[in-house]
Amino acid sequence: MNRLLFNLFVWTKVPIAKLAGLRLRQLDTAGCQIQVTLGWLNQNPFKSMFWAVEGMAAEFSTGILADWHIRRSGQRYAMLVVALNARFTKKAVGTLVFRCDQGEAIAAALALARETGEPQQVELRSVGIDESGEQVAEFFFTWSFKARTPLGTAQ
Repeated sequence: MNRLLFNLFVWTKVPIAKLAGLRLRQLDTAGCQIQVTLGWLNQNPFKSMFWAVEGMAAEFSTGILADWHIRRSGQRYAMLVVALNARFTKKAVGTLVFRCDQGEAIAAALALARETGEPQQVELRSVGIDESGEQVAEFFFTWSFKARTPLGTAQ
């Protein structure tokens, strides 16, 4: 997925993310980075980023990475967030980058889900860093992956 496809996906499937200012910064086998900049539409009354916008950027960094691995596998999977934990360590102002570097864990969970036929859960960490390189937030999303039967086959 490149930036153009990311923008198309966001506009058609999750337009609030585009309005909030989420941008794909990097995506490869190992990880994903989502950038968001503080602005009038995504601020809270304290002139910092609304926590839900941070959460959206963090979730996208894990979910887009998982979706990318699923698409590369050529298989069908159901994916769902089943748990979330977050910690905020600094006021979020300026431009933030949320990064998840657990592509290998996702690939392993997908392979195990396919092999066993059982849903697999994996906890993915996304860290938000501000322009000065300081951590502003840390999110943990537990994703569940379930292998689906290929199209055209009976279960």
